[in-house]
Amino acid sequence: MSRAQFITLEGSEGVGKTTNLEYIKQLLGNKSIEYIVTREPGGTELGEQLRDLLLGHKHTGMADETELLMMFAARSEHLDKVIKPALEKGQWVLSDRFTDATYAYQGGGRGIEMQRIKILEDYVQGDCRPDLTLLLDAPVEVGSERAGKRSAPDRFEKEQSDFFNKVRSAYLQRASDQPDRIKVIDASLELEAVKRQIDQIMQDYFKQLGIQ
Repeated sequence: MSRAQFITLEGSEGVGKTTNLEYIKQLLGNKSIEYIVTREPGGTELGEQLRDLLLGHKHTGMADETELLMMFAARSEHLDKVIKPALEKGQWVLSDRFTDATYAYQGGGRGIEMQRIKILEDYVQGDCRPDLTLLLDAPVEVGSERAGKRSAPDRFEKEQSDFFNKVRSAYLQRASDQPDRIKVIDASLELEAVKRQIDQIMQDYFKQLGIQ
């Protein structure tokens, strides 16, 4: 059996991450793979408190660099307390967002230099990177319409479409730069069509790992 895998699910607001995360869990379960599910920002007690600060409206005017450093502070704790211990125990890790989101939101959306993010990524993560990333992609207007039907918008969801177009562009650029790891899924389609794309990617991935 291959080593435990670290899989992340990425995408902007309203692309269906929560729904499709459930489907990926089902696919892992079908293969009798032991796994944990986590999320960013969050995943630990401290991380969830930082998430509340980052997504809430109490600190709407926080500096972009503060936001970036808080993301990596939460990630450092997440890696130490959850991700690395699970992988070491042989459990797969399925995370709703990870560092690609930082490149997309703080890099693309906020305009922080990508090189600065990379310095923090290398410092905080060492050589720990996702093995596979599923990027759910849809036009911004499609995601915004879906997200608007869910709940009151958080601090990021209140951003304008220009911000989210930059986020989407940054995500797609990363997928273009790392096609072996980041697989783009057309999330603008009906749910069953999205699931078919995910299923194809995951079955190919299992095959590549020698998992029957």
